[in-house]
Amino acid sequence: MPHTIHLARFQQILTPDEILTDNQLIEPFCTDQRGRYHGQAFAVLQPHTVSAVQEIMRYCHQQHIPVTPQGGNTGLCGGATPHASVAGKGIILSLSKLNRMRKLNLADNTITVEAGMILAEVQKIAQTANRYFPLSLASEGSCQIGGNIACNAGGLNVVRYGTMRDLVLGLEYVLSDGELVSHLYPLHKNTSGYEMRQQIIGSEGTLAIITAATLKLFAPPQSVLTAWIGVDNIHSATSLLATLKNHFAERLSSFELISQAALSLSASYSQLREPTHASWHILVELSDSLPAQNLTDPLISVLEQGNWLNTVIAQSETERQHLWSLRENISAAQRSLGASIKHDIVVPIEHVADFVENCQQQLIKTFPQTKTILFGHLGDGSLHYNVFIADIMNNDVYQYEENINKVVYEQVLNYHGSIAAEHGIGQLKNQWLPRVRSNAEIKWMQAQKHNLDPEGILNPGKVLPVHT
Repeated sequence: MPHTIHLARFQQILTPDEILTDNQLIEPFCTDQRGRYHGQAFAVLQPHTVSAVQEIMRYCHQQHIPVTPQGGNTGLCGGATPHASVAGKGIILSLSKLNRMRKLNLADNTITVEAGMILAEVQKIAQTANRYFPLSLASEGSCQIGGNIACNAGGLNVVRYGTMRDLVLGLEYVLSDGELVSHLYPLHKNTSGYEMRQQIIGSEGTLAIITAATLKLFAPPQSVLTAWIGVDNIHSATSLLATLKNHFAERLSSFELISQAALSLSASYSQLREPTHASWHILVELSDSLPAQNLTDPLISVLEQGNWLNTVIAQSETERQHLWSLRENISAAQRSLGASIKHDIVVPIEHVADFVENCQQQLIKTFPQTKTILFGHLGDGSLHYNVFIADIMNNDVYQYEENINKVVYEQVLNYHGSIAAEHGIGQLKNQWLPRVRSNAEIKWMQAQKHNLDPEGILNPGKVLPVHT
């Protein structure tokens, strides 16, 4: 059926400002933020209401129109970019205008928001109500809650608060045929049958369109201590992590690993002094919901006992922000090296040091012209392992991607890790899925996909291997 007929139907559902058809206006929605993937769509739809989302999905289901859901388009795996297999045949369903707060519930410590709300806005609303929403990402000024849920985002505070999966109490979503499933009640316990919500979280828009969520809130930290610790090797870092977990328990909020190469880049970009001189660096944050808690003396005592003496402790909020800037600006600072082959990976914490050492040896042996920038959330074993190739500044680097991925991912698998920690699979890694999931698990995924999306219109080409 011609696109003009489809557009005529969408014009009956939506207002003119909710429909984009001009190629110049559509183009930014069809390209991922790294310029890694370029898709095509004949329209971008930006509904303001859930009922409009339902109507759109009913029609797309009837007409077999592929739908690519999109939030803030900050993903790194092409999950929100139309797949080549549906070039020009489908639409992008942007949730950006579905961005209202529905309810703030202080008795249950929850906030209910629509999928298009920016993460930073949720944090701000919580803060105004003297509450705390702990998900924190480098992209929090532009990423959206629906995308955070769809990819099961992690971020800087996973050690204490868990991933997005742990922060969602209730979920509302629209199925491929337009049916609405809405369970937004803040139930802290519910054992009535299978938990469908958990299937939708992390499914990257392949099973349903997330339209709203009820999220957990917490008491805001009132005592915070931030420290930067230089260590000789990652073995020392993992030993420090175990010690701090044992001593401070839930007061350990963040434990970030930063290589010297990553720090040097970020310090130059941020125009800030490097806090310590070492081969590896740890950014630690302790917090307590009670005011005026003395966290400094206990931390110093622990560090002295373990001979972790190469330490800087923030003495003011400004110094704290400087330390966090050095961590958060690593991604932006890397652009000076050009395009990179990115790996969002996770291995058991006990194997991180061996993985890094052996993977680096294999990379240098096979690709001596590479440079690795490594940083990540050592507190949960997830790493950002980015590989640059000397003298290649643009996307030509991706001609080496398959071979470099093979080296890195084989090492990840050797240590019983996973190829996706917090950015999802998208269309970047789906060919690797059979290596990290068993046949039984993939058959289960395929069955869920077929059951919830029998026409295969929801985010085609993502997560599951394309040939399946």
